Amino acid sequence: MDFKVFKVETFIPEEYVEKLRESLNDIGALTIGGNYDNCMCVSKVMGYWRPLDGANPFKGEEGKICRAEECKVEFSCRSEIVEKAVNTIKSIHPYETPVINVLSNKLY
Repeated sequence: MDFKVFKVETFIPEEYVEKLRESLNDIGALTIGGNYDNCMCVSKVMGYWRPLDGANPFKGEEGKICRAEECKVEFSCRSEIVEKAVNTIKSIHPYETPVINVLSNKLY
């Protein structure tokens, strides 16, 4: 099946959300239907992680379970832009290994 639209989601500290939104919108990743841009959803969530030996964590310490409030950012993205959107997230995201989920959207 050839998908035309994907849902993209990532978890990022709140202080990076606006820069991420602006950058994603600049590449056209947040445009829907040609008549709307800056279309994304942000929810506050509690994230958990433990940096393992050799990690260079943005927050937390090696070997200790950490938790912090993060923002889950979600948006729909056309297939021809999805790779550029993922690369944009990686370029702005402060985490050593950000979680970026790309899900097919069968409705479009």
